[in-house]
Amino acid sequence: MNKRIILTAAFFGMIAVVLGAFGAHGLSGRISDQSLDNWHTAVNYQFYHTLALLFLATFSRAKNILINLSYIAFTIGIFFFSGSLYLLSTRELTGISATHILGPITPLGGLAFILGWASLFLATLKGR
Repeated sequence: MNKRIILTAAFFGMIAVVLGAFGAHGLSGRISDQSLDNWHTAVNYQFYHTLALLFLATFSRAKNILINLSYIAFTIGIFFFSGSLYLLSTRELTGISATHILGPITPLGGLAFILGWASLFLATLKGR
């Protein structure tokens, strides 16, 4: 087990629970339904990839470069994909109008997720 990966996953899991509860109880009725749906999408993808990180921790003793790439890609994906959706979802409240910057960051996070899964796939093919 890799302590770094487990600590990262535990942190992201904790934050996902907090943000999920905040979305359900603090944002409901304060932002549009579409924005609230986007918030929930961000929370869901953060949870999915938190669980993927925990799974990666079981492979990490091998010090496989593909597993490390997957770890980095999932982490970047959470920050870019979920993070940008959190900011975009709350722009009605925060006044952040940097959609020209945040909009393109979301798909980059999605690409990072794809890279992470592809790296895990390749690591498994090459594994012993």
